[in-house]
Amino acid sequence: MSLEHRLEEVLQPVLGAVAVENLQRLTGGASRTTWAFEAVAGERRALILRTGAPDDIHAGMELEAQVQRRAAAAGAPVPHIVTASDSPAALGNPYLICDAIPGDTIVRRIFRGLDDAGRARLLRQCAEALAAVHRATVDGVGLTTPDDLAGWRARLDEIGDTTATFEWTFRRLADERPDPSPMVLVHGDFRMGNLIVDQSGLAAVLDWELTHIGERYEDLAWFCIRAWRFGAPEMLGAGGLGSVETFLRTYEEAAGVDVDRSVFRWWLTVATLRWGVICRHQAERHLSGETPSVELAAIGRRVSETEWDLLDLLSGKGPR
Repeated sequence: MSLEHRLEEVLQPVLGAVAVENLQRLTGGASRTTWAFEAVAGERRALILRTGAPDDIHAGMELEAQVQRRAAAAGAPVPHIVTASDSPAALGNPYLICDAIPGDTIVRRIFRGLDDAGRARLLRQCAEALAAVHRATVDGVGLTTPDDLAGWRARLDEIGDTTATFEWTFRRLADERPDPSPMVLVHGDFRMGNLIVDQSGLAAVLDWELTHIGERYEDLAWFCIRAWRFGAPEMLGAGGLGSVETFLRTYEEAAGVDVDRSVFRWWLTVATLRWGVICRHQAERHLSGETPSVELAAIGRRVSETEWDLLDLLSGKGPR
């Protein structure tokens, strides 16, 4: 049976009898594959299908759907979930189906379409969206509460390779770890590239597979590392849209909380180290022969970039 026919059977209990048309694969990453299609039942409805094999790193599809519904109830802009299942029986892998949201996710194209006012508006919307995510209630959902620093230590140890800068950073972070702050829903990968942007600004927050319970600082810091500026100058340290300080002040106003700048800096160092370990891990996939790829090799070369940023952060410098 074709994927179209299997999709029609999956959608029938929630949408009634539909015909699936114009199915096209959009991406096929390491963890999730994304398809676009139309469900036709008199009117056409543009939908998105995401599939992915279960693993011990990413949230299951049903859990991801529950979290997005909770975030939507708190005011975060997320696609409407149509249906989701962790069972591979229907489509060969667990799946999530949601409404398609018009807009763009390609960051350099988004940047080209923004003037100063547009950047400021989008930065404010990102801060407000993140505040809404962190307000969401997650009682009974079943999310984990991982130790971010220990997790990336383990990922680096799996490779059996490290750098002096990484080791120094791990030690400094362990020695200077701040007292924990209240736990909230964490998106886990809130950044430019995982946001849909249209003419009015932020349209939707995507890619919730790394969601978990943690400290709000984790999301705030991840948004502000160099990689997600996509070449924008350091003065636009918050996602390439505006200053980090403006982003944090706007978040404070939207969330009704104070953000401790020294704690944020600790988490920014963790986030930068996280990206460095990811770069090294991607390089290892190429170097080991597991996945020969020029792209993975190029990502590996960014390890030195993260080392520079870590040294800046540890010496008291960093984005503004």
